[in-house]
Formats: sequence, structure tokens, C-alpha cells
Amino acid sequence: MPELPEVEIVKRSLIKIANKAKIIDIKIKNKNLRYKIPNNFRTILLNKKIIKITRKSKYIIFHLNKGVLLLHLGMTGKVLVVKKKSNEIFKTSFYYDLNIIPKHNHVYFFLNNNMVLIYNDVRRFGFFKLYKNISQITFLNKLGPEPLSEKFNYNYFKEIVKKYKKNIKNLLMDQSFVSGLGNIYVNEVLHITKISPLKISNILKDVEIKKLISKIKIILKVAILKGGSSIQDFKNTSGENGSFQQLFKVYGRENKKCSRISCKGKIKRILISNRSSFFCDLCQK
Repeated sequence: MPELPEVEIVKRSLIKIANKAKIIDIKIKNKNLRYKIPNNFRTILLNKKIIKITRKSKYIIFHLNKGVLLLHLGMTGKVLVVKKKSNEIFKTSFYYDLNIIPKHNHVYFFLNNNMVLIYNDVRRFGFFKLYKNISQITFLNKLGPEPLSEKFNYNYFKEIVKKYKKNIKNLLMDQSFVSGLGNIYVNEVLHITKISPLKISNILKDVEIKKLISKIKIILKVAILKGGSSIQDFKNTSGENGSFQQLFKVYGRENKKCSRISCKGKIKRILISNRSSFFCDLCQK
């Protein structure tokens, strides 16, 4: 599933292509996404202007001159950009893959700037939702602060963590605590801070809390600069694979030697809340 860096890259790319554009037509090939696309979807969006495009957690939000369109990419969702009346994927797209299977192109948005946005989703776990205004999206208010924001700081972390008696992996994955963090980056952050994913949250030392906050922000910023992590089919803004996966220290490295030169441990994989957790049990305590 695309995590914060990957969704941020998609958002930035959409701003370049679709911001201030008008939706002049929509074609729906398959309504059956995670949530079925309503019958009035096209009618509501037709001739709407995209005023701005933002992101909250892993959601992309299209602010229209009337109404709001919410997009979640699910596990395999992607947005392709093509020039109108052309079968070639636009090469400045954030996805450029000649192996794209057309039968997984479910929704086409035709813009007045001669571009077409195509929502492609193999597993169809992604979804669109329509709202009259941003205040209607009440579940967004239940999300924690963005990890790159000033609100995600020591005082906030300390106040929450002292009451939390579960492991730190689950806390960092809790979207009501911090929004947008996912399994890949939590694994990497815990390794670089030498903290075990199994460590109980409320016994974290102040120095560990400060280190976690600092490294979360650094790793996410680097991941965005590297174009995200290309796991399965993610592509970045230039149409190429992201490269942050080349910097992975633990994720997907089960049974391999710990990347720390001074450590002789091996990377282990366990399940925590049904998600794979990769860590070195020698240097992560």
C-alpha cells in the first residue's frame, strides 16, 4: 500500500497536471471499487473546476469550485496521465509503465487542458468519495497530526506515550496517533533508532522519544526526495521507479545480516497485528 511519501508524490504530480483544470467529461468502466461509485458520480463532477489538490494522511483531496472529491489508492491504485486522443501514457506522468493492463483502467477524467487522468487499480481496494464540503469528511478529524508537521513534537508524543501500554510498533501504526506512517517506514525508523518493535511504549526514555521524532521526519523527507519506495508497481513523478527501497536497512531483508557494521545480528521477521515486522533482535532493544 502506498504510504505517506508515495501519496505525497502522487499529490505533487497531480498539482502539476490537474490543478486549476476543469473536468469536461468522465467515463466509468467499472463502478465496483472498494466502495461502489454512485450513479450520479459523473453528473456531480461534470464541469467542476479543480481549485486545489491536497493530501491528508494517505488520502488525496480534490477541492472543487463546488464540492470535494476524496481519493484513496488502496493497495494497487495508480493514476495514469495521457494526452487526449492518444494511446501513449504521458511521459511526465508519475506512472509510466508500458505493461499497464487496460482492463484495470476503471475511471477516466477528461480535463480541459487536453489531459486525461485514468484511475487504474488491479485489486480495486482504492476508492472515490464525494462530499459537499471538507467539513463533511469527519473521519479526517480523527486522524493524528502529520509526522512532518510541527504538531508532531516531543510534548505531543510524550503526553500520548505515557498512557500507551502496547508496543511501539502498534503506536506508530495507529493513524489516530500520527497519520500517514505505514509498515515500511515504521520498520526502518525503529531500526535506525535501535528500538525493538516489541518495546512497550510507556517505558520509552525521553532520549528515545526525541530520536524517534527526529528520525521519522528525516526518513520521510529522504523517501520523498528519492521518489518513494517502489514496492510492486509504484512509480514516481518522472515515470521511473522510486529508489528509497535501495536504502532499506530491514524491510524485506529477513535472515540477512544487520546493516550495521558493528552488529553481528541477523534480520528477523515476525507478525505484529498481522503485519510483517523486520528487525535486528541484537541491536534493537
